[in-house]
Amino acid sequence: MRLADLAARLLTPEVVAFLAVGGAGYVVDVGGFNLLRTVPLFVDHDPAWAKIAAVALAMVVTYVGNRAITWRHSSSPHRRREAALFVVFNLVGLGFSVATLLVSHDLLGLTSAVADNVSANVIGLGLGTLFRFWTYRRFVFGATDGAGVRPAPVAPTWTRAA
Repeated sequence: MRLADLAARLLTPEVVAFLAVGGAGYVVDVGGFNLLRTVPLFVDHDPAWAKIAAVALAMVVTYVGNRAITWRHSSSPHRRREAALFVVFNLVGLGFSVATLLVSHDLLGLTSAVADNVSANVIGLGLGTLFRFWTYRRFVFGATDGAGVRPAPVAPTWTRAA
């Protein structure tokens, strides 16, 4: 199988929408963190508080984006449950980044900034993204019809042929 064929099979409209929404959340997270570090409320405190606020804002962005774009075809009468599961799975996904960072930094002794970024923001983020996609699709936004069948995903508007 050619690489282009594999990419076409893997990069479905659902996956592309999920990655686009996640990318927006990542920008909000990193940009929000750096912006909040300059706000008087956060300047004199541990940067972890700015990171917590930025992650919370990014979670709102990704929940709304995934609900409105990626899985808009899926309806749920239990939005509180959906949102609660979303937060739980986000925190578990964040745990992948923290765990890979701890293994690399503390157990393997790879303490450079590059090693920390590769372990947390490449390996951990990659594993967390795969986990989030699967859990969001299966448990959070995976509504079924009355017979337990999920409706077919609807392509985002920007990918439909005119």
